Amino acid sequence: MDNAFGQPQRVIVLGGTSDIARAITKKLVDARAHTVILAGRDVARLDQAAAEAREFGATTVATTALDAEDPASATATVARAFEAAGGSVDLVIIAVGLLGDQTADEVSPEATLRMMSVNFTWPVVALTEIRNRLLAQGSGRILVISSVGAIRVRRTAYLYGGAKAGLDRLCDGLADSLEGSGVSLQILRPGAVRTRMTEGLPEVPFTTGPNEVAEYVMTGLGGQQRVIWSPPLLKYVYFILRHLPKALWRKIMER
Repeated sequence: MDNAFGQPQRVIVLGGTSDIARAITKKLVDARAHTVILAGRDVARLDQAAAEAREFGATTVATTALDAEDPASATATVARAFEAAGGSVDLVIIAVGLLGDQTADEVSPEATLRMMSVNFTWPVVALTEIRNRLLAQGSGRILVISSVGAIRVRRTAYLYGGAKAGLDRLCDGLADSLEGSGVSLQILRPGAVRTRMTEGLPEVPFTTGPNEVAEYVMTGLGGQQRVIWSPPLLKYVYFILRHLPKALWRKIMER
C-alpha cells in the first residue's frame, strides 16, 4: 500500500519504455517507490528503463513483454505484471500509445487496425483486468495517459485523436464506477511533448519535455482531481478551443 506520506510503493508501468513513462517512473522511485514492474515491446529500451529505476533507488525491478497490437494478450500481460510485483499494487500506469502517420494510415485498413489496437483496444482490455485486480485488493490507483488531442479530434490526426478520445471518455466512466471502492483512476492529458514519438514534427505552443510532464503528474497524484493537465494552462485553452465554430477550428488546427 501507499506509504505514510501517501506515495505509491509498488508500481506497474504498462508501456514503460516511453519517454514520458520513464520520466514518471524515475520521479516515483525518487519519491520512495521500491518495486517497479515495467512492460514494453522494445527489449533494449526496457532494460535501459529498468536500469534507470534501479539507479534511482528501486530495490525490486522486473520487466515483462507487452504487445499492444494484440489486444487478446492484454489480460495475460497484466497478470504477469501483478505477479511480478509480489504483493498489493499501489499504482498502475498505462502509457501505451502510437502517433502514427495520418496521411499514410488513413488509407490502410491494416494501419487503422494497428492504431485502434494500440491506442484504444489494448488499453481497454488491460483496464478491465486491472480494475478487477485492484477491486479485489480493495485499494490502488490507475493513471491513464490520454492526450489533449482527445478533447476535440482534428482532421490531421483523427485516427490517433479519435482513439484517444474513446479511451479518455471510457476512463471517465470507469472512474465513476470506482467511486467509493478504495480504487481511483486519473487521466493525464498532456499537450505536445518532446519525445521520440514527436521527433521531427514542428514544435507547437505549450510544448513541454517529459520531465515537466512528470512533475505535473507527481503533483496531480497528490491531489484528488480526476484529470491532470500538462501544462495546466491547457485546461483553459481547450475549454475555448472545444467550443469554436467548426470552420474556425479547422482553420486554426490544420495549419
